Amino acid sequence: MSFLHRTVVRCAKRRVAPSLSVLNLIQAQARATASASTATPAKRVKSAGKNDPTPSTSSKGGAAKKETGGTAALSEAVHTNPNGQRTSVWLMKSEPDTFSIDALINSKDSTSQWDGVRNHEAKNLMKNSMKVGDRVLFYHSNTKEPGIVALAKVARESYPDYTAFDSKSEYYDEKSSKDNPRWFMVDVKFDRKFKRILTLKELQEYKDKELRDMKLLNRGRLSVQPVSDAEMEFILQLEQKPKHDT
Repeated sequence: MSFLHRTVVRCAKRRVAPSLSVLNLIQAQARATASASTATPAKRVKSAGKNDPTPSTSSKGGAAKKETGGTAALSEAVHTNPNGQRTSVWLMKSEPDTFSIDALINSKDSTSQWDGVRNHEAKNLMKNSMKVGDRVLFYHSNTKEPGIVALAKVARESYPDYTAFDSKSEYYDEKSSKDNPRWFMVDVKFDRKFKRILTLKELQEYKDKELRDMKLLNRGRLSVQPVSDAEMEFILQLEQKPKHDT
């Protein structure tokens, strides 16, 4: 029994009314008890860690959310960079005879410039839209089995493509100069290889379904293309499925 309750009991036995201050204290305690019983429980916030299913806010992606049934790591589908900005996803094509995924892996720090883009729409995407931390679907094109082979990330934002200034380069453009560059490039860093190649033929099976709006299946010749979060999520899930003959 609390001090206040004992005071009230003594007053009752002596047939004496409790003082006003005591009554006020009793009322205040009652209000506090009622408020505590109706308050919303505080949410527990778990720090990000190895088993944390929450998508990471780091550019590295952090721990992946694993689900039964072989579905993809959903934390790879939607990312933010270290500045808290939402990252984008891009599909970038390279002919393996010219620059393959293994060539990127074997580059210094597994990082290389993405030079030689000579399409203005693709160039503008790199120049105006790509940000550090954006994910890249590395796509082998113009080969026997074209398809998505790996994940990479944008490591440096756009700067002038100096191969356009070199008259000995196959990418030389006499209209481009250091003072007035026409072409730009970004640096790309290897992240990981896909567990299996997602071939163009397999992706085309979903042209009227999950990938109906994917640029690759509608504007196939563009060498740099945006990829939606929904498309990225589906592709990561598709990667987990066993390869099948089509």
